[in-house]
Amino acid sequence: MRIGLLGTGPWARMVHAPALSRHGEVEFAGVWGRRTAAAKELAGQHGVRAYDDVDALLAEVDAVAVALPPDVQADLAVRAARAGRHLLLDKPLAATVPRARAVVGAVREAGVASVVFFTARFQPGPEAWIAEQADRDGWFTARAQWLGAVFTGDSPFAQSPWRREKGALWDVGPHALSVLLPVLGDVRRVTAAAYGPGDTVHVVLDHVGDASSTLTLSLTAPPAAAGATVELRGEAGVALLPESPTGALPAFGRATDALLAAARSGRPHPCDAAFGLRVTEILAAAEALLADRTD
Repeated sequence: MRIGLLGTGPWARMVHAPALSRHGEVEFAGVWGRRTAAAKELAGQHGVRAYDDVDALLAEVDAVAVALPPDVQADLAVRAARAGRHLLLDKPLAATVPRARAVVGAVREAGVASVVFFTARFQPGPEAWIAEQADRDGWFTARAQWLGAVFTGDSPFAQSPWRREKGALWDVGPHALSVLLPVLGDVRRVTAAAYGPGDTVHVVLDHVGDASSTLTLSLTAPPAAAGATVELRGEAGVALLPESPTGALPAFGRATDALLAAARSGRPHPCDAAFGLRVTEILAAAEALLADRTD
């Protein structure tokens, strides 16, 4: 499979490009970016072609990996799917529900494979833990704390315009949902409030299996307090999401494996565009509640 990379920002440089370069079963075919000079620089680092025109890249690949802001990603994902290209996307799928639905519609119409990169879902330890807890009945409640120091520490994403606009709800909220939904089931009711410093938000979810969960999300936590915790409580006792010794780069390699498998088999991956749409719908519902309470 020939894969082209769309995007040249920190995430593309740190994760996507090196993971694609090292993958033994795909050919890293080239880079397109909104900044031509950055695309040439990143492509040169990995010995691949830099494309000035995104359609020229789409014409010469089988799939695209996308490392772009969610609204830019959504529009290009639709374009790539309509060109018959498989999609390796980042979270969140889109910044609005209509754009996320457009991606899902294009994927279904074209019959292409899609995988959305929720990091924990592609790390061996957390992935196995999620599957184990999903097989257990009787969960009563869960809490997820996903606290980043993007705006308070030395983060390469501190100047990200979309993160500053959308905040923790849309940046780390998808990670928390990607862990909770397969264990506790879909969500039927959402409550949200913005209490605390910076962009800190709290979300309460009522799941279809009658369990509840609470999410505390922030990108403005003190660096010493940053980290992620997920705790489940129920008939089986207490279960804690294990930390993974592997970072995002090997996880992205496993996400690439998942795209290959989905493309070859025709079977959707659990983290496909449709799952990304459901996550977007929940985030949008929380965002609407937050907006109502600040108006």
